[in-house]
Amino acid sequence: MGDIRLPRHMFLWCLSAIYLFAFASLYVQIPGLYGNEGLLPARWQLRVSGKSVVEQLKDSPTLLWFGPRLGLDTQQCMELFSLTGALLSLMTLALPPLRDCRVFLVLWILYLSLYQVGQVFLYFQWDNLLLETGFLAILVAPMKMPWSSKVCLHDNVTFWLVRWLLFRLMFASGVVKLTSRCPTWWGLTALTYHYETQCIPTQLAWFAHQLPVWFQKLSVVGAFVIEMAVPFLFFSPIRRHRLTAFYMQVLLQVFIILSGNYNFFNILTITLCLSLLDDQHVNFWLCRPTLKTESSMDKSSLQNLFSGLAVMLEVSVYALLGYWIVQYFDLQVDWEKKRVSSKTAFTYFEFNGFLKTVTVPSIWIGVLCLAWEIITAMFKCACVRGVLWRLWSTIQWAVMAAAAVSMFAISLVPYTYFEYDANSNLWPGIRTAFEMTDRYQLVNSYGLFRRMTGVGGRPEVVIEGSMDRNTWTEIEFMYKPGNTSTAPPVVAPHQPRLDWQMWFAALGPQTQSPWFSSLLHRLLQGKRDVVKLIQTDESQYPFSKQPPAYLRAHRYKYWFSEPKADGSYPERWWRRVYVEEFYPVVYLGDSYLEQMLVQHGLKDKAPPRRSSNAWLPRLLRYVGEHAREMPAHLLLWTLFSSAATVCLLNSLRSRAHHRQHESLQNQHTDKPAAGRTCSNVAEKNEKKHEEEEEEKEGVTKDDAEEDGKEQDKDATSEEEQEGEIEEEVSAEETEEDSLRKRK
Repeated sequence: MGDIRLPRHMFLWCLSAIYLFAFASLYVQIPGLYGNEGLLPARWQLRVSGKSVVEQLKDSPTLLWFGPRLGLDTQQCMELFSLTGALLSLMTLALPPLRDCRVFLVLWILYLSLYQVGQVFLYFQWDNLLLETGFLAILVAPMKMPWSSKVCLHDNVTFWLVRWLLFRLMFASGVVKLTSRCPTWWGLTALTYHYETQCIPTQLAWFAHQLPVWFQKLSVVGAFVIEMAVPFLFFSPIRRHRLTAFYMQVLLQVFIILSGNYNFFNILTITLCLSLLDDQHVNFWLCRPTLKTESSMDKSSLQNLFSGLAVMLEVSVYALLGYWIVQYFDLQVDWEKKRVSSKTAFTYFEFNGFLKTVTVPSIWIGVLCLAWEIITAMFKCACVRGVLWRLWSTIQWAVMAAAAVSMFAISLVPYTYFEYDANSNLWPGIRTAFEMTDRYQLVNSYGLFRRMTGVGGRPEVVIEGSMDRNTWTEIEFMYKPGNTSTAPPVVAPHQPRLDWQMWFAALGPQTQSPWFSSLLHRLLQGKRDVVKLIQTDESQYPFSKQPPAYLRAHRYKYWFSEPKADGSYPERWWRRVYVEEFYPVVYLGDSYLEQMLVQHGLKDKAPPRRSSNAWLPRLLRYVGEHAREMPAHLLLWTLFSSAATVCLLNSLRSRAHHRQHESLQNQHTDKPAAGRTCSNVAEKNEKKHEEEEEEKEGVTKDDAEEDGKEQDKDATSEEEQEGEIEEEVSAEETEEDSLRKRK
């Protein structure tokens, strides 16, 4: 791993944005989900039992226990925590000095406090992933002190843990698809169902669903390769291997973002992929010139030999990977039909043998890579100048190395869940440490899309309301499919948690979703906070003026509509078929509804605490009323855009300040040279002046001599002219004398 200063800054910046999305998305849903009149009131999770605060924190590690001391009930305390987390992450996103390990510690504690009482609406894998990544950010982020340096020598050690988390996430996500024995994954036909059966698809999912089957199967092969084979390139000593793995992982996540609304999960995965980069490649993105050292410019023949061997090894790895893909997925090109056929050419038992062969070596690969980073950082600390600085660097290295080894060790427990032998052979001390830290969500097991649901059609629960039990009106949700003419929305990075749970509820009987009875009960009561979970604009809710007298729920099966025969687009996005009754007709005071509420413990036994009129509860109510008027996904993007704009302006201002500082330094360094040059110039000017005077004197002498010569020349010329005249006169006189003699 080379220099990682820039990738680390990018990682912390992206994680700040993800914290902003998570806190703000949850904040707007707290009253309807966890309020005193919500679906699952959070105060039921914090029963006052007379225990001390320490004992309460041991039972449930959440700061919500301190709510009564602030004069707040559980709902208001959750709103305060989520609002504080959103504002703090917004400031961290905009201001680089706040990207400190202590700030990320506060963000992690706040989200963990909310997670502890979140119940079924917060028990998603991306919530666990955010908590684990957030804890790693505490180790990765610098602790800014007045005496600390900008570069920490242990950065590579802690940042490597992010790469290990990315490996566990991707490799486990690929493995569970085959260990589940799902026939769609083994038959490579999962994507023919995925686009229309995922929770909240986008409009592009409709177009992706229309792709030919052979291309869908080839896409499944690509997903298996990216999730199970490519992650081993994360630990390759060849830099181009890591860069290739980075782009392949990002490509997969971008495709998922375009076809489905998975809130901040895919953005968080791309953030983890930044651990595969180095400063050199980020500078290449930014079009910055890289300084070449003398050693890189003057390569010896031995270095050229090693670079040639590295290229050969790189190409051989790609060739071997391609051979395995063709061999184990039986890829064949049909040139006549212009398609590629594929199928799984291995059995379930062969795949289990592959897992037993690979799991333990992958652990040892991680051990060697982590040991290399720790030893390299140790030698860097030993080379620090100054005894005190060397001691401070060594202490930092020792603490971070111990933390990295501990995190790696306890992560082996959830990592080996899919392979029984490797999991059972782990040291018992590691299991004990994992059990002690499990409640804090430091490490987790992952495995997305284990089985493909909705193979025979996408199940959907449709709630209907009536005032007279004769005329029924469907209650349409903002995001999940309902009306067949409504286009699929784009809501990421916001997660409508009620819509997600409605998708899970449709997969089984209503008894598996106890909260559904509470939903119908609150709608019959006309609770405004719960109605806002369904429709932010209450005018779109059919019973906004008066709550329904009767409610019922039916199960339908949905499919994407097909293009017309002439290739034009259909008028409706969906088509649906009625399947069965999901929940019978109920009303307030209905015996069946009361029985379900009592059975699942959803009946209020004690009245909620009376709200206080202090300044803090009134401030929370005021902020909540105005923040929840805007659709959640627009609110999230507005906050992010404002913070990104501030960050961009700060970077431009700092760049201009840096250039100005450099120019001032150049001026200061040029002053003595300028003084020397000025004295030299003065001396030269004096010499030039003397030379010019001498030249002038010489010129005057020469002019005088030339004038004398010219006068002499003029005199001689005059004498010559007088002689010529005399000769002419004498010739005329001789001619006259000769004429007289002749006469």
